[in-house]
Amino acid sequence: MNHSSKPGMSFHLGTNHLHGVARFDQIRIDTLVSLVAGWADPDIRDEVIESLDSLAEIVRSPRAEGELDAALEQVEDVSGMETAQVEVSIPNVRRLLAELVEVERVLSRFSSGRRAA
Repeated sequence: MNHSSKPGMSFHLGTNHLHGVARFDQIRIDTLVSLVAGWADPDIRDEVIESLDSLAEIVRSPRAEGELDAALEQVEDVSGMETAQVEVSIPNVRRLLAELVEVERVLSRFSSGRRAA
């Protein structure tokens, strides 16, 4: 369960307490907004649709190594998507650090006595 004061940008334990979960919803939001903006632009709409159709075909069928990455990159390029990143303010850096430290504290129970640097 995610007890963060800002669940959309957080670190928390996985349901089985054997892994951590990083959540950055802003990346998904920015991705969808970029995609829809491209879709809505009549000058590039056909290219966006073609790139999505190509991606759909690749996802539905067996594919060669690198084919999925290339199709995803094509959608990103055609839609004018930015790099998948989130700016994090100083207060959020401190909050995220505290959340990550708590996740690490629980997960380290399963280590062989060594803590990773």
